[in-house]
Amino acid sequence: MSDDLRISIEGSGPKRTCALAGHLDTHTYQMADSALEPVLADPSVSLLVLDLSELDYISSAGLRTVFRARKTLGARGGKVVVANPQPQIRKVFDLVKAVPFSEIFSSMDEADAYLDAMQKRVLSGEDD
Repeated sequence: MSDDLRISIEGSGPKRTCALAGHLDTHTYQMADSALEPVLADPSVSLLVLDLSELDYISSAGLRTVFRARKTLGARGGKVVVANPQPQIRKVFDLVKAVPFSEIFSSMDEADAYLDAMQKRVLSGEDD
């Protein structure tokens, strides 16, 4: 079992998707923080999707990275959502309440459907 971290960030405009694979822990969280720094610093980014389908392990240091992203985007009205967490990662989030259950999705399609519905509510004036 490898304890490295692989990071891929895609997207443009207000939405970015960050895929994390491997281990997000005390040895790798700084790499994740560095990779996310330009995304979080970009004022045009209002949505960050963390695709955790290939993340095998997260420690408290890794949770700090998620908290930091949520706090940074939340401060300017943005949002961080989690997609595809493996069962052990979902359990960690559930235990520490790191991410509200309503913002954890079992697939990218489910996350996109939620985000589409949320945006439609805002555009129709239902979410004031």
